[in-house]
Amino acid sequence: MALRAAPGRCLWLARALAAPGAVRVPPLAAASAPLPVASRPLRPAARFASTGGQGPEAESPQRRVVVVRITSPLAWLRTRFYYLLIRLYFDQEFSIEEFTRGAKQAFSVVSKLLSQRKLDLLDELVSAEVLQVLKEKISLLPDSHRDALAADIDAIMYTTEGDVRIYYDDDGRKFVSILMRFWYLNGANLPDEVPGETKVFQIVFGDESTKEKRHLLTANYEFQREFTEGAKPDWTITRIEHPRLLE
Repeated sequence: MALRAAPGRCLWLARALAAPGAVRVPPLAAASAPLPVASRPLRPAARFASTGGQGPEAESPQRRVVVVRITSPLAWLRTRFYYLLIRLYFDQEFSIEEFTRGAKQAFSVVSKLLSQRKLDLLDELVSAEVLQVLKEKISLLPDSHRDALAADIDAIMYTTEGDVRIYYDDDGRKFVSILMRFWYLNGANLPDEVPGETKVFQIVFGDESTKEKRHLLTANYEFQREFTEGAKPDWTITRIEHPRLLE
């Protein structure tokens, strides 16, 4: 379920996110989902993220997960065109790498607060409209689904941008929104199949006596900023999706 909000003036924590600007362009097509591969690192054309053991478990052989995704050349070119417009007309120092780092931190913080039902702490991070819907939905979630919302920063396996929108509202205000897609590991006690159109991948570490099962889950968070003259230079989260969990 998509949780959306109209443009607002809420603040959010990741000030490191750079600033895009304002012309009307069509949204990007949704990015394709990655395929999980659990084992030793492979050598495909695109190899992205991996994790190893930490704490007491770090003494055992290193455990790795490699997420592989094939990117459409057309989608890649279109996103680079958006970033070129941003740098040429609105922010010469804009960097998608810095934006992505800030978005990952924000996603981890917000997802954990959702999982802990600490919604009052989200007032300055999430738009008021989305927060109101979240309060209604979170209270109805079973514990297993609520636990699965949380994403540790080290458990985020892959991040990519989806839609990039630059537009005006009816009052002439200028807005930029960037939809970020996250794939993360979570050890919540979920069934093998969560109801929905896509399978929840399971990744098992260790042998039969010590195996640890984690789910590879997805989430979509949209970040929005107003660029009207005099508006505060802050971003807010105006869309939150945890497919098959937060319905």
